[in-house]
Amino acid sequence: MAVTAPFASLLLVIGALLLFGKVWPSRLGLVATAGIACLSYLRWRIMDTIPWGGDFGELWWPVTCLAVEVFGMFDAAILLALLARPTNRTPEADAGEARLRALWASDESALPSVDVFIATYNEPREVLEKTILGCLALEWPNAKVWVLDDGRRPWVRDLCMAKGAGYINRPNNKSAKAGNINHAIEQTDGQFVAVFDADFVPQHDFLLRTVGFFDDEKVGIVQVPHSFYNHDPMQTNLGLENAMPDDQRFFFEAIMPGRDGWNAAFCCGSNSVTRRKLFEEIGGGLPEGSITEDMLLTLASLRNGYVTRYLNEPLAFGLAPESTAAFFVQRQRWAQGAIQILYLKEGPLGPKLRLRYRFLFLPSAWISQGLQIMFTLAAPIMFALFNLSPMVGVDLPEIAFYVLPMVIAILSGITLLAPTKYFPLAAQILSLFQTFRILPVALQTLVRPKGLIFKVTPKGANAGGGGWETTVLAASLLMIALSALAIGINLMPDYRIVSTDGLMPVVAFWLTVNMVMLFYVAMMCLEKPRVRGEERFPLKHKVTLIGQDGTMATSDQGDISISGLGLLVDDSSHFAVGDRVQAVIPEVGIVRGFIRRTGRIVGVGFDFHSEELRDRLIVSLFTNPIGINRQSASASQVTHALLRRLWEADLRVRQTAAPVEEVPVVEQKLEPATRVIAPTAIGMRPYLRPAAAFSGTVEEEIAAAREAIVLEQAPRRVGER
Repeated sequence: MAVTAPFASLLLVIGALLLFGKVWPSRLGLVATAGIACLSYLRWRIMDTIPWGGDFGELWWPVTCLAVEVFGMFDAAILLALLARPTNRTPEADAGEARLRALWASDESALPSVDVFIATYNEPREVLEKTILGCLALEWPNAKVWVLDDGRRPWVRDLCMAKGAGYINRPNNKSAKAGNINHAIEQTDGQFVAVFDADFVPQHDFLLRTVGFFDDEKVGIVQVPHSFYNHDPMQTNLGLENAMPDDQRFFFEAIMPGRDGWNAAFCCGSNSVTRRKLFEEIGGGLPEGSITEDMLLTLASLRNGYVTRYLNEPLAFGLAPESTAAFFVQRQRWAQGAIQILYLKEGPLGPKLRLRYRFLFLPSAWISQGLQIMFTLAAPIMFALFNLSPMVGVDLPEIAFYVLPMVIAILSGITLLAPTKYFPLAAQILSLFQTFRILPVALQTLVRPKGLIFKVTPKGANAGGGGWETTVLAASLLMIALSALAIGINLMPDYRIVSTDGLMPVVAFWLTVNMVMLFYVAMMCLEKPRVRGEERFPLKHKVTLIGQDGTMATSDQGDISISGLGLLVDDSSHFAVGDRVQAVIPEVGIVRGFIRRTGRIVGVGFDFHSEELRDRLIVSLFTNPIGINRQSASASQVTHALLRRLWEADLRVRQTAAPVEEVPVVEQKLEPATRVIAPTAIGMRPYLRPAAAFSGTVEEEIAAAREAIVLEQAPRRVGER
């Protein structure tokens, strides 16, 4: 069909996006704009670009490409529907917290009982102890903290007893995490059950912000976002830690509030509270038929008349995958579990579920997104090298009239529906990065859904990293080479394969864009080593350093971690490397340390003389609001940062010291048996509570520190005799 005004539809789409996105904000208008553009494109695509009268050789490639596009638009339609109805539950959480605090003040025994579960298997101490202390610091008078140790490790039992948490293990590891939690449900009796993964540390008001929702008897689960206190592999490997939030911001802060608007939010495995009555009504615990037990729990709750409420507030912070290896362990498990539930009667295709929930819980995006990415890479290569066109009889005016408006309507519509949360270029790069590893696993699971093994995302020292993601890197370089070859051949008149001269600029542009995206993916495959053992946080209060001679330096500029701090001071000449100092830290107390470096920033390593002080510091750092990954960036700002990163790319391979070969350590295991060690009374550790964390004013603490300096007979320098 001839197009006489090729840019008319594009101008209409841009005008509608500006109208409904800026001038007269309307989510329905944005969704309608994207929907009309997609329907117009599909009508043209089906009616005018497929040689329906041809033989199989002419039809197979165009029809295959069309099927992938229709599949992708199906999931895009679901996404747009979700983004059209976001909720904001903060006012309800405010009202609920006020009621609970008033009830606490009048009669704390009237508050419902809560069991707090920390599910763990093989996480190291530096990860697990933060979560234990954070849970012990929760503001709730009768909460019981239980560590569910499926690794049966003696040191975990001892750590729980030392800190005052309860300890539960079981004689086997049947049904992995779901079985671990179900075993603990049998051993406890709280009216509500809060569940945290071993790396997620709750904010001190987590229960006060969530439990109030259960005043509504139809609420079975309350879920909050997974927020992170470290940077994910995309941020780290592309050097965009301060320019872009973590890759899960879009899901947890745009998609999940939208799902909540359709009563289709779901439990995400951690950072949730569940009504015990719900567990009792669905068989006594979590469903154990899939490695994504959280999704099955949500579907079971819907079938029993309950809903999941989603509170979009960062109330617990954990570790994003710390390496590309850990990233793929996590995402492959998610993809496998999501597809696996298709085959279960408890899944979205099983009985007693409303039609809209069947659509909203379909895991098709794991496959459609990967197929779209692969065909986006393959289509121009197939056309340029083999003259196999995904569309037949297409010219430039038609591309401008149908294709461009559709692409811009979808990408810009989602960006306007989720500002500061969706970044088109970054999203496409991440999708491309994970497709090479996730799509094969998803397709394999579709064929063989049984016998899947629950793999824990490695954390802390177990996360690995520092190497290359060779599979994705090799695939990216191969696709770059094929794309360059396709352009090169068609630039030579004697060897040109694309017969339609007018389409060659479009194909060349398409291939060039793909090569740029693949170059970003290759950059992500070059793992940056993580040099810090502990995450650092910006200072929130003034910290005072006091030297052995009484010299003081005070500043609120710098950063702090469990192991030390960096303090920006005007004059560091009074301090020398190795000097003993004392740091007065609000909400913590007086912490001893020594100078590690001097200059504009004074580096201090902590030398704790009290386990209580160290616990206070952990609680202060991790149970109060954390600013990491909370930056508010626009799509244009993130795109600019990505383009600048491409220009400034440093692909040098730096030599690192050869790793010291570690002697394998066989970790001791407790004998297979059920063990239940009750938590000690909450009141025995009052210094973990926010109100009791800092015993006096800053001036009193400084005075105490200076007095201690006079009394203490300590060497002036570390190592000095």
